[in-house]
Formats: sequence, C-alpha cells, structure tokens
Amino acid sequence: MWMAFWDTVRLAFGTFRSNPLRSFLTLLGIVIGVTTVVSMMSLIEGLKNQVNDQMSELGSDCFQVQRLPFGQGELSIAELARRPRFTYADLDAIRTQPSISQAAGEDSKGGQKASTADRESRPNVNVWAGTAEYFNTNSVSLSSGRPFTDAEFVDGRRVAVIGQDLADTLWPGLDPLNREFRLLGRTFQVVGTLKRRGGFLGGGSQDNQAMIPLSTFASMFGVRDFRISIQAKSPEVLQRAQDEVTLLMRRRHGLKPDEPDDFFLYNNASATQMFNSLSAAVSAASFGVCILSLLVGGIGILNIMLVAVTERTREIGIRKALGAKRYRILAQFALEAVVLSLVGGAVGVALGVGLAHLARWMINLPTEVPMWSVIVSLVMSCGVGLAFGIYPAARAAKLDPVEAMRTE
Repeated sequence: MWMAFWDTVRLAFGTFRSNPLRSFLTLLGIVIGVTTVVSMMSLIEGLKNQVNDQMSELGSDCFQVQRLPFGQGELSIAELARRPRFTYADLDAIRTQPSISQAAGEDSKGGQKASTADRESRPNVNVWAGTAEYFNTNSVSLSSGRPFTDAEFVDGRRVAVIGQDLADTLWPGLDPLNREFRLLGRTFQVVGTLKRRGGFLGGGSQDNQAMIPLSTFASMFGVRDFRISIQAKSPEVLQRAQDEVTLLMRRRHGLKPDEPDDFFLYNNASATQMFNSLSAAVSAASFGVCILSLLVGGIGILNIMLVAVTERTREIGIRKALGAKRYRILAQFALEAVVLSLVGGAVGVALGVGLAHLARWMINLPTEVPMWSVIVSLVMSCGVGLAFGIYPAARAAKLDPVEAMRTE
C-alpha cells in the first residue's frame, strides 16, 4: 500500500517536472493568495505583540479623558467641533475624586524643529507638554536626569526632557543634560532624557520628542487639545475611578441622563480593543484576497488537470490494461492536483516569510510570522487542489482501457 502511495507521489512530481512553466503559471493565483495571507498575518501579529508591550508600559492604573475619540465614528465633524473643551477647572475637580491618586493636564504638537548653535533637527520633533504629574500618569520612564517640577510648571520655565533620538541629533556622543537648545525661537535647558522606546505600530520613532511644562507650551502654541491623564489609587479601583470621572464630567457639562457622553475615556483596554477591531478587518480583507486568489488558482488546476488527462489518455489506457484499478488512477490524478497546489502554497509561504523579514529589515515594521498562518495556508492550498482535481481524476478513472489505448 505504501509502495503504491509513494509511486503515485513520484508520478505526481514527475508531471510537475515535465511542465514546470505551465504548472507555475497555473499556480500563480495560489502563490499570490498564500503570500498575501502570510505576509499580512505576520504584520498584524507583530503589531499586536508591540501594542501589548507598549500598553503594558502605560500602567494598569492609568487612563485618559479627552474631548475627541480616536476617529470620527458616527459623529459628524460639526458635532465633534461643538464638544466643550477641557479646562484647568476640570483638572482640579478630577483631582478631588476619592479613587484618583493624581491627574495631569497635557497637550502636544508635532512637526517642530529643534536646534543648537551647531546642529538642528528636521521639522519632525514631537513636543509633548503637561503638568508636573504628567510623568506619573503616563508612566514615562527616564534614562537620566529628572522630570520638570511643579514649581517649573507654575513659573513657566523653559526646561525640557528629551528623547534619545533628539539628543543624538543635537549632541551626538555627548551627555545632553544641562545643555541648551532652541525650539520655536525659545531657549530650553535639558533636565532629563527619556528611556529609549523605538517606533510604535510601524510609525515614526517615539524617541524624537521633547517634553516641556504645559504653561510654557501654552505661551508658545496656545491651548490646542487640552487632555487630562489620570492615575487611579490602584489597579483594583480603576473602573471605579473611571466611573467617578464619567459622572463628574457629565455633571460639569450639564448632560441629561438620556444624552450621550461628550467626551472620551481612553485606557489600555480601549486601545487594545480598537487595535483588535482594526486587525480583524485587515485579516478579513486578507483572507478575502486569499480566497479569490485560491479560486483563480483552483480553476487553473482544473484546467491543467483536464489537459493532462487528455494528453495522457493512452498512458491511462495502458495502465488500466495492465491491471491498474480505478482507485489507483483516481488517486494518481487527485494527488497530482494536491501536489501542484501544495507546491504553490509552499512557494507562497516562502515569499510571505521573505516579505515579512524584508519589511522588518528595510522599513522597521514589527513583523512576526505566526505558525498558524503557515499551517492554514498550506491546508487551504491542499483543499483547493483536492476540490478542483477530483473531477479530472474521476474522468480519468472512468476511461475505457481499449478506447483509451486507441487514442493518438
């Protein structure tokens, strides 16, 4: 039995070797589909792991309340524009809640240029600003120096905590502490440096930034998008703290019981849920492309196997005349179709893995090939080959040996 099986496998590979170009062109749809699935799933898996790592750094007892949600959602631009802005009075009120440990006001602006007398950065520096509690409510880790103090916030002093990339740009190979740089024409003194964090979600570096007191930021840029980040007294009371802030802000905004919130609460869970929803949509789209490509590849397999049956009619007749059973003929051609599709799946997996590693190396995308995507891709390839190869195989098995041997 095993000898017959391996003999059938040998014949199947012999068919592939005899017509390699035709076989490869037939399997191009399968190759494209499997490559799409493996490469996209590796990207999503890598991003998911990075999101989990980054979210774990934010602390399980921290959350943020902000005016606008991530994305427009079901609200119109006009409705979002009418939402009330947060104020320092809101911040002070939140600080009085029983489950709140501390709260910080914050704002940000990107696309800035920092410079010294000798060097300057590109206009891609992110400026983050906050009250003194900002470092705790956002779980910011310092590599050296110190955060700015409450007194420096109150006085609006020009002090800054900068990321490692900005430090390397302005003072390569030197200690940046206590050095000065200019930002929008103002001179700032470096009092601390941030721990290196790298990129996030395949985007720009999180180390090319400067953190300054919110009062100083407001004098330079005005109040743009005042947000409040909050730390609960413990992870166990996080939900209670969020409920207290929700009730407080609804009361301060004068919302009726049947009116929706006009603010947005953001925490690790909501960020992870948002990313999972996005990754699920991307996964569905990838599998849609894969199914269409496999369908095209399956039609190609059906076509090439019908051609193979026609070309080898005399061979089939001779084999049946020599005693080959119908199931052996059926198994031979069905296995040839499976082998063809499996080869296409293997090529697609190799290309997908290669693209994933290339993306990680060239553009620093966080890719990680999940084993389940490789297994699913190969199983789907085999299934397509079997499904589309059964009819040609059955047709070959039904041939009359005498009539088949007469075929020229």
